[in-house]
Amino acid sequence: MSAPGENAAGATTRIPILQAEGITKRFSGLVSVNRVSFEMYENEILGLIGPNGAGKTTLVNMISGTLKPSDGELRFEGQPIDALPPYQRAHLGICRTFQVMKPFPGMSVLENVTVGALFGRGGEKVMAKARRSAREWIDFTGLSHRVDARADSLGGPDRKRLEFAKALAMEPKLLLLDEVMAGLNAVEVEEVIELIKKMRERGVTILVIEHVIKAIRSLSDRVLVLHHGEKIAEGDPAAVLEDPRVVEAYLGRRRQ
Repeated sequence: MSAPGENAAGATTRIPILQAEGITKRFSGLVSVNRVSFEMYENEILGLIGPNGAGKTTLVNMISGTLKPSDGELRFEGQPIDALPPYQRAHLGICRTFQVMKPFPGMSVLENVTVGALFGRGGEKVMAKARRSAREWIDFTGLSHRVDARADSLGGPDRKRLEFAKALAMEPKLLLLDEVMAGLNAVEVEEVIELIKKMRERGVTILVIEHVIKAIRSLSDRVLVLHHGEKIAEGDPAAVLEDPRVVEAYLGRRRQ
């Protein structure tokens, strides 16, 4: 009998942590995502790119559970998840950040991240344990100097770090990052790139939507490209970013 993860010839097989098969989303007849299929594997970073309106955030919303696919199937660790609400997917280990950052108003950075620690897949935590976990992720994301500050007083870069800390406190297996570098300067982009790499070192699988091509090149093991809701390319970043279809659809003169 072959060992787990091996085929009959003894070769190791990779088991996807996330599988999307023919995922489609329609809004009153408008097709936002059209029959998109792909897989993600444990501890990899998948870059998701495409022009505005390509369906990237809609796809992430379907994975996280805030939208239900019109057709197709999503599986996480082999389990169908299409019928699960967002909180149950979070408890399985699917977490995300948002383009529009909205910290819990009137609460400190520590309190914001503690909410994530109480809610995540680590099971029910007593408050003291949740606060310890929150402090660890605040330190990890470089926010320890603002731990007692009101979260709604933070500037843009620190709000992004808070988004990371809240999501990481939920102990994700799969983390969905939606344009976390938007509005950052070059130095801040480099800092976020390094932070994402550190997350992967902690064993987190990451899907990142990003328009900063430098970041996509630096971070991604593979790149998936959407255009008009359809997948037009997938594979090695260097090859995908030079694909004429991708250049025409998205990069054009903006290539970096």
